[in-house]
Formats: sequence, structure tokens, C-alpha cells
Amino acid sequence: MMNKTFSFFFFLCVTISHAQSVTGIVLDAKTNEPIASASVYFDNTTLGTATNDKGEFFIEFTDAIQSTLVISYLGYDKVFISDYRSKTDLDRTILLKKSDNELDAVVINADDGMSREMKMKKFKTEFLGRSENGKSCKILNEKDIKLRYNKRDKTLSAWSKTPIIVRNKNLKYEISFDIIDFEMVLGNWNTTSVLYTGTSFYKDLDTKQKKRIIESRTKTYKGSVQHFIRTLYNKQLEEEGYIFGVDGFKVNPYEYFTISGVDDHGHKTIALKQKLDIFYNDVVESIIQTRVIEFKIDKYGNYEPILDVLFGGNMGHQRIGDSLPLNYGFGTD
Repeated sequence: MMNKTFSFFFFLCVTISHAQSVTGIVLDAKTNEPIASASVYFDNTTLGTATNDKGEFFIEFTDAIQSTLVISYLGYDKVFISDYRSKTDLDRTILLKKSDNELDAVVINADDGMSREMKMKKFKTEFLGRSENGKSCKILNEKDIKLRYNKRDKTLSAWSKTPIIVRNKNLKYEISFDIIDFEMVLGNWNTTSVLYTGTSFYKDLDTKQKKRIIESRTKTYKGSVQHFIRTLYNKQLEEEGYIFGVDGFKVNPYEYFTISGVDDHGHKTIALKQKLDIFYNDVVESIIQTRVIEFKIDKYGNYEPILDVLFGGNMGHQRIGDSLPLNYGFGTD
């Protein structure tokens, strides 16, 4: 029987343009002193840099990049910039404020009915994933992760002041995941839902473009949520090997998906008539259903509103270990 646990996860994204670079300066909001070595990156991509000793940065991007620009430095609140394409260089002064550490003042080691070892095991299973890719991942800074179990609600939450560093052995990425929220609901036997949000930066460790790694990434991409959304956008569902079913019967997907033309932001609006089973390569794998009348998608694999488009089965089980950068397949990955 297919596990119908649904999962939700998102990365902050915005619309695209044809600009090629963005520059700026990062300062302490209180002292106006430059902040050197602050991280500046496009969320969920391989494109990033760091500020110099004057707090300055310069970063290039292509049309494949539509993510929010993230500015992060230890001990400071992160800044998210979505309108960087419309600003002039003189407007791009970013002020970082010192973080409020009230959350860490909470007693973490109190007896909450579950050992840290067990909490970490459950966290890694649902954060990294149960796939071979997920099992190949290693978190390099587990000690930075704070975990709490709520016995009444049967929820496990996690947070960290520093980015969670994940080394993916199979796909050869080092992922810096700046966690915003993580919560999993534990049923009597299995996890019933997982929600995690955050920003991520991918460092490509496959500098030699090894054939094995390329094949592993291609295998991971095919049949993923990212692949499915891109394929839906291009109306190539059947050509790419997707088959759809309702109550055990094969159906024409375009009788259930209504797909609009492209709007001024490069989005298409999708309406889903009812829940569909998704078959890929002749295997029953996934489910898609929505809690909204319409949702938007783009050609890079983004969709919104994230929390109202639900994937179950194989797509619902995809986690950080099976994730690829947003610019994968567009010549900048």
C-alpha cells in the first residue's frame, strides 16, 4: 500500500528578469560599520559569494535564477531581497541587525519524553530522507541543531542559529540550509506530516563532472517534483513518461489540469479538477491534490502557494537528500 503521508517544504522565490548582476554593501545597522565575509546567495541555487572587507559584494546570475537574494551573517538576522532587479546600485545598502536569542534561552535539555539521540534520529530521517540519496547524506554540524518534542501534540520541532551543513555523497553537493522552521507530527506508528522551511545554498563538489555523478543527478531529477512541475508547464506530461489515474483508471491529464497562457511574470496558472494519482515509468508513485482553486507554476519548477499544493507518495517523500538546486539543468548547476 502506498504511504499517503503528505509533506510540505519551500524555498523563498520571486519572479525573473534578464538582468545579469547585482551589487551592494552590507553594514551593521547600529554602527554602520561594514560586515566582511557575510554570505550572499540566491536561495536554492549554486550561485553565491561573500562580502569583502568593505562589506561589498558582486554576484552574477542568469535567467535561470529567480530566487530571493539572501544575506546572512552569524549573530545577525537574515535579510531577504526580492526586488534587487529594480534597485539601482545606490539603493543596495543592506543593514543587518543583531539577532534576538530568546529562543535559545529556553531550557532545551528538559525531560520532554524523548532522548536527544532519538530526536536526532527522527529529525535526520525526515529532513534528509529515506532514499539512497538521503541515506548517503551526513550533517556536519549536528551539535548546532536544537530539538524539542511536544508530548501533548506529538510534534518534533528543530531550529539552529547557524546553517545546517549537509554533505550529499551520492549527488556531490554540500548544502548550507538556513532553517526557518521544522515540525513533524508523529502518529502512533508513522510520521503523519512534515513541514520545513528555510533557504539553501548548494556548493557543487563534482568539479570534474564525473559521469557517475551526472547520472545520479539525472536519475534523481526524473520523476521529482521539480521535473513534474517543469513538465506540466511545458505541457509534455505524456512525452516525459507521466501517466495519470483516478480510482484505478487511466485518464487524460489535460481533462483534469487547466493550464493558462504565460503571464507577464513568466507564470502559468493551473487549476486541478480533483486529486490525481501520478505514475512515472509505469510505477504508481505519487499523488497530487490542492486546497486552492488555482496555483501558479514557472518553467524552473517553482509553484505557489506551496502549502496548498500537496504531494503524496514518492514525491511527498522527497527531502533534502533528493533536492537539486533551482538552476539545475539550465547550464549554471
